[in-house]
Amino acid sequence: MTDFGALLRPDVQAYIRLYTGTDPTALALKPNPFPDVDYPLLVQQVAARAKAKDKLPTWFNAAEIVYPSRVSVEQTSSEATAHYKASLVSGQRLADLTGGFGVDSYFFSQRVDTVVHVEKDAQLSALSAHNFRQLGRTVQCVNRDSTEWLAEAGTFDWLYIDPSRRHDLKGKVFLLKDCLPDVPALLDFYFEHTDRILIKTAPLLDISAGLSELHSVTDIHVVAVGNEVKELLWVLQKNALGAPRIHAVTLGNLPQSFTFPYGETVDIAYGEPPTYLYEPHAAVLKSGGYDHLAADLGLAKLAPHSHLYTSDTHVPFPGRTFVTRAIVPYSKSEMATLKGRKANVTVRNFPETVDVLRKKWKIADGGADYWFFTTDKANRKIVLLCAKIETPL
Repeated sequence: MTDFGALLRPDVQAYIRLYTGTDPTALALKPNPFPDVDYPLLVQQVAARAKAKDKLPTWFNAAEIVYPSRVSVEQTSSEATAHYKASLVSGQRLADLTGGFGVDSYFFSQRVDTVVHVEKDAQLSALSAHNFRQLGRTVQCVNRDSTEWLAEAGTFDWLYIDPSRRHDLKGKVFLLKDCLPDVPALLDFYFEHTDRILIKTAPLLDISAGLSELHSVTDIHVVAVGNEVKELLWVLQKNALGAPRIHAVTLGNLPQSFTFPYGETVDIAYGEPPTYLYEPHAAVLKSGGYDHLAADLGLAKLAPHSHLYTSDTHVPFPGRTFVTRAIVPYSKSEMATLKGRKANVTVRNFPETVDVLRKKWKIADGGADYWFFTTDKANRKIVLLCAKIETPL
């Protein structure tokens, strides 16, 4: 696919735009309107462009963009997360050692004078180089193995690495040493070429496991879009010592961030559920900083393992906020009064799943009521009947 000529013809580009949003399976069954164009490749362009509409609007709205597979677009950084990670870097020279589709390199080039996009796959490298030109960004594209290239490339203000998990490791615990490139094994080599490294990993990686494999980590950013954690960003500074700072970041209309030192314990009060109930956003939960946050805001915790917090007066909170209408003991007689009703159900530190509870008590999904099945500080199973306070993201 290195030669994009046929795909870039005006009639082919018009076809791609016209059918964007069409079911790719159905489109694949249609006759090929362009005998000189590989039809599976054409369908791939339509499917991938549809995936880019919300995730990569800059690419979607630009002319003559060429896409990799739909799966590649699904796996690449979104514009929101790429823009955020670019805010963490600065300087004269940055090397993106796992260039891929080039979304991160594009945003790095807005913050750093010279960005080098290193990609081993020849087609993906050529595709990215073409797209950078279409998007008006100056990014140097290198089609080589990143380790071999870096050994000859000199020094940089930053190295950026997005290691990919090896395909033969399905079902195994996610460790950095099981990814390509093998960052733990190469870390000292990388520090011969830079003082600062930014690593992106999937949310699946446990923070303590990552810290056991790396050294010189100064900051870890847990980045969520809406209420879904999208990536972990690890900032490394050569020869840095001490515990890193953890940043729980939620991107959206009203971005929110909470920072705390890793490994520091805090004293937290426990109490009965009063007027307001708080459920931390996914980034706060993944970061492990929920008790730090509650202590800073003067909240009480419902129970040691519930991760639900309470207060008598309302406070701004990075997560969902509710007014508690009633507290119901979880028993057959009490649940009989709730059976057959409609509610949004959440379980926290509770022995039954949402699906089991819905089936057992015939609870329909949705509506304005929010029920939390949880356990209080006395280890009693309870149901909190709540109404949500809207706090837009």
